Amino acid sequence: MSSPLIVLTSNTSWYLFNFRKSTILALVQKGFRVVCLSPQDNYSERLAEMGAEHIALPLDGKSTGILQELRSFRFIWQFMRRHNPDFAFNFTVKMNIYSGLVCALLQIHFANNISGLGTAFIHDSWLFRRVRQVYGLVNRRAERLFFQNEEDLEVFRDSGLLGNTSVILLPGSGVDLQRFKQSKLPLEKPITFIMIARLLGDKGVREYAAAASMLGKWGIEARCLLLGQLGASNRTAISSEEVLAWQAEGLIDYLGETDDVRGHIARAHVLVLPSYREGMPRTVLEAAAMGRPAIVTDVPGCRHAIEPGVTGWLCKARDSESLAEQMCNVAKMERAELQMAGDAARRRMEGNFSEQVVVDAYLKCLDSYG
Repeated sequence: MSSPLIVLTSNTSWYLFNFRKSTILALVQKGFRVVCLSPQDNYSERLAEMGAEHIALPLDGKSTGILQELRSFRFIWQFMRRHNPDFAFNFTVKMNIYSGLVCALLQIHFANNISGLGTAFIHDSWLFRRVRQVYGLVNRRAERLFFQNEEDLEVFRDSGLLGNTSVILLPGSGVDLQRFKQSKLPLEKPITFIMIARLLGDKGVREYAAAASMLGKWGIEARCLLLGQLGASNRTAISSEEVLAWQAEGLIDYLGETDDVRGHIARAHVLVLPSYREGMPRTVLEAAAMGRPAIVTDVPGCRHAIEPGVTGWLCKARDSESLAEQMCNVAKMERAELQMAGDAARRRMEGNFSEQVVVDAYLKCLDSYG
């Protein structure tokens, strides 16, 4: 008898490797046949190295061209009809909609993961309003909907995008507390901030660069590190030319991208994430697990990732001056005070954000196949 087939879909292999690695490994260990359906990128082979199969999906995360989108949808339809998986876990907005719709039509069991509302909710237009309508139709057919914060759940509920589907609230994608061990803050000066994110406008990268400029003008000595993927498949992606210009001005030290952020977090004193909206930002959780407080925007997801005034601090969204003021305040703190915030951040992760909670929730969906 063949093993039950479980499919995980996403708009990048990078996402599945970086955020769903533990889930994939747990599924493989349980004896499921695991297929990752996502575009080919530098992380696709790594999915296969974990024991999963990778199928290259022709999909552009930032495309809205009808022909390209129909091509992607047709590929998903053909794959699902041919392989008829026992269950599909969909991640990221496009795959929640496209794969979810295919699964609903083919009567394949599936779950959608709402890891933030994404561009379709941050911006408003005729196109994005239609996207939200289709999203609601698909969600009503899902076996489960996983959310990462109460506010996103309320938005979906108030918009009529849930139906009677079973809803589970998770602590983001969780954090591996054994891998992300606490480390002491660096003794070296000046204070070092680090932002870890895909280089998108919606992540607040431009506000971070502008805040770094303000700190310099105010005479605040600080290093501002930026780590993350350039050329992301998203409509708000920031160009390499823009990043090079920030570096030339001495505002930002761009570190490129990596699949192991621990060494970079250890070099910094405070994480910064001025995002416009998140589900539950993994980078904030990983930094907290290593004992790093964070400055984040006062928006859904971000404000849930810290305890304001205890494990981090809030600033206004889309407001570089508010961010700069908070960075300035933190730069003037004694190291002992920052260390106390970092210690509190680690304790909070230990009490509420273990990755195993997330993995167990996904495995529970598959009880009838195990």
